[in-house]
Amino acid sequence: MRTLLSVLAVLCLAGTPVSAQIRRLPDGKPNLSGIWQAMNTANWDLEEHGARQGLVVALGAIGAEPGGPGVVEGEIPYLPAAKEKKKANFANRLTADPEVRCYLPGVPRATYMPHPFQILHSSKAIFFAYEYAGATRNIFLKDPGPPPADSWMGQSVGHWEKDTLVVDVTGLDERTWFDRAGNYHSDALHVIERYTPMGPDILSYEATIEDPKVFARPWKISMPLYRHVEKNARLMEFKCVEFVEDLLYGEFTKKGVK
Repeated sequence: MRTLLSVLAVLCLAGTPVSAQIRRLPDGKPNLSGIWQAMNTANWDLEEHGARQGLVVALGAIGAEPGGPGVVEGEIPYLPAAKEKKKANFANRLTADPEVRCYLPGVPRATYMPHPFQILHSSKAIFFAYEYAGATRNIFLKDPGPPPADSWMGQSVGHWEKDTLVVDVTGLDERTWFDRAGNYHSDALHVIERYTPMGPDILSYEATIEDPKVFARPWKISMPLYRHVEKNARLMEFKCVEFVEDLLYGEFTKKGVK
């Protein structure tokens, strides 16, 4: 009976305009509140890629890297020197990827890591909380001016274009990467995100990336984000600093001192 009701619900929604399916706040804006997650392999590589052996051979299939069709429109337009650095990043990714050391992921990478994130949304405020490393973002709805300093998650200023939340992100730290494949940026990174409801539990996510020090032109990624609908859905703790203490500080511990 439950399966039949689910099928009937899907059929009913199929004939309903998307705008009528969107959950809304009292002011008419889409209500983006909920726990969301990307279901793709973008964190391994933004571009199309096949499955490959993991860097830690002893992990076997557990550590293998899954393939994926990519989320980039076309290919990433690296400048020649920057493309060589990307290749070097890929070759050294086991130790060079900031994710290995539990650094905050930056934008847009926080969106498509294999961890959910939560949007807390009212008529006056929008706040993003990420499971990975406890990262957070406050989306300013009034421009506070230039960022006072670069930071891992940058400064986010949002506005609405009809039902789309547009977030302008600046002041991003150059030490973050876009993925585990070594795709990177400089301190000139500028990201414009677009969150558009496609139904009650799906968002279309787009990010336009501009960095004249690294790329020949702006480029874009896009993907769906899915709302967790389990009754007990919530963010769990993934405070990964404690997982990498030996990696970061092992040489300073008693067992590392000879």
